[in-house]
Amino acid sequence: MNFTNNTLTLDGIDKEILRFLMEDARKPILEIARHIGISGAAIHQRLRKLESSGIIKGSKFIVDPKVVGYNTMAYVGIFLDKAMSNPKAIKALKDIPEVLECHYTTGNWSILIKVLCRDNAHLMDLLNKKIQQIEGVSRTETFISLDQQIDRQIQL
Repeated sequence: MNFTNNTLTLDGIDKEILRFLMEDARKPILEIARHIGISGAAIHQRLRKLESSGIIKGSKFIVDPKVVGYNTMAYVGIFLDKAMSNPKAIKALKDIPEVLECHYTTGNWSILIKVLCRDNAHLMDLLNKKIQQIEGVSRTETFISLDQQIDRQIQL
C-alpha cells in the first residue's frame, strides 16, 4: 500500500485480502492466509494498515428487509425552496429511520434519498406526514424500486 498524490495504491496482496473479505467478512484470517500464501500475522498487520488508512470502514451484518416486513424500497427526489434549506432538511431527514441514504445531487433535485417502508401505504404516510412536512421542502418526486437487480461494491 502506497500513497501517491493523495490517492492510495494497493498492492496485489492487499487487493486479494480485500476481495476475500468483501465476499465474506467472516472468512477466517488463517484461511485467507493459506490461500494467499503468507502468515496470519501478516494478514492481521495488513488489515490494521487498511483500517487505519480508511480503506476499510468496519464490517456489518446485513438484515434482509423483506424477512422483517419491509417490502417497499423507493428513491425520493427532494426539491428545496432555497439552497440555504439544505442543512435543516438533512438534519430532519436524519431523524427519520426509514431514510437509508441521503445524497446532495446535481440536476433537478437538491437531495436524493433512499427509503425503505413496509408497504406503499407506509411510503405514502412517510411522504405526506414526515418528508413533505420538513421546513424548506417544496415538493418531492418518488420512484418505487420494483426489484434490485445489482448489489455490489467497487471491484478491486
